[in-house]
Amino acid sequence: MILKRLLNIIPPFSSRHEASNDHHDEEDFKLPNIASLVIMISMNLLLQVSFFIVVSSSNKYAEYLGGNATFSGIVIGIPTAFAGLALIPMTRYDKGMYKMPLHVSCCFAILGHIAYALAYRANFLYMILIGRCLSGVAFSMFMYCKRYCTDPRIVGTRRRTTLASWLVIGQGVGMSLGPFLGGLLYNIGFSNSLFNGYTSPGWVMAGVQTGFWALVAAYFEDIPQSRTILELQSATESTAPVVVVEATGQETEPPMFSSSPSTRSPSPINNSFRAQLSLISRSQWGVVACMCWFSMLCFFILGSWEANLPVFGAAAANLRWSPFAAGNFIALGGITCFPFLLANLLAARRTQDRKLLAFGTTIGLAGLVIFLSILRTGKVNYGSLFACWWTVALGFNLATTVTLSLLSKQLPPEWNGRTSMVIQYSNYTGRVTGAVWGGSGVSVGMLNFIGLEIGMVGIGVIIFTTLWRDLKTKTG
Repeated sequence: MILKRLLNIIPPFSSRHEASNDHHDEEDFKLPNIASLVIMISMNLLLQVSFFIVVSSSNKYAEYLGGNATFSGIVIGIPTAFAGLALIPMTRYDKGMYKMPLHVSCCFAILGHIAYALAYRANFLYMILIGRCLSGVAFSMFMYCKRYCTDPRIVGTRRRTTLASWLVIGQGVGMSLGPFLGGLLYNIGFSNSLFNGYTSPGWVMAGVQTGFWALVAAYFEDIPQSRTILELQSATESTAPVVVVEATGQETEPPMFSSSPSTRSPSPINNSFRAQLSLISRSQWGVVACMCWFSMLCFFILGSWEANLPVFGAAAANLRWSPFAAGNFIALGGITCFPFLLANLLAARRTQDRKLLAFGTTIGLAGLVIFLSILRTGKVNYGSLFACWWTVALGFNLATTVTLSLLSKQLPPEWNGRTSMVIQYSNYTGRVTGAVWGGSGVSVGMLNFIGLEIGMVGIGVIIFTTLWRDLKTKTG
């Protein structure tokens, strides 16, 4: 019953819309098995909560074990580095499927949470780092969630941005629920050396992940093996046959890799990955670079703020936040963004990806500029800081919606694995460097902290405006 309701929530296309766009066929609107889709979206949500649940208390936890704020930033960001490393063997052996990565992710998530929780009893600082590194292997699933929602074998072109919006909603919920739960669990106190304010997030998430793993084993249906060989190539292959997926109706987009769209017989040049690369124009490479930059940028800024707010809030004379207060503040920003992320789910059906990216970036940049101004004037208080955090969280969460979906619409279907990898590595780069930068924000100076971020957005705006015409894609 729940799955049917979720299916109804995913916006269907109307018969009137279908009639007015007769050149689009059913392939543009196809969806995967709903139970499996719900599992993938839920897995993304659980991993987001796992990533953020330590944000509010990791600084105090690290200090208790002998670390500092910079080490706390490393604890928050280091999992993404290990997620990137884990993707190398996983993409080699996943065969273009999803069940094996799901099981690996669940297993390492449980191990990572347990190790993080046991660091208190062992009184060993680097054990929380080991636990987060193990969790990092689980976070490699972020790439598979994105790839699943843009996989041309199971998701139509006009469904990809919509499903990516569901992932961003999970990202927003995780960004809110994670710090809130971490701060709430911190209030348990420290009378027990095994289950206390520092270790309880690890134990709770280990239990939740164990239950979810049972659901994965019972209900997830992978893509049939017969559909994986030619339709999705491994990112590690240097040569591969190209399969051109074409709608039975009239073509609406110009071909990007061939000057003769009517020719479908394979040729030697199409059988070479290197030859395919040579056929990409400079503007197309520019689009790839632009999406990678914004993917890195959004997660760098979001990660730096999430790591910095507890440290900055504890250091500011007029705030003096505890982990509980910091978690509530971060969560409040995410909760108030949630209605707008839901609205984005509907807007994605009718709005071009490039416009969503421009809108989100503009809102996020406004938050950064406002924060710079209140730092300069010394008018930092709860209300002004919340306004900045809200606009930053909303803007850059919205911007992350389109980075992969836009590329999946412009590049051939068999490139989905490669584009998913490139975007995810950009995400990981932003997350790990952003978390370290956020943890160091107070020590390097908050003006320097925010100035770097504004400069990085400025670079993105230059790239974006230069390639505006080349970023046009189908809506949906």
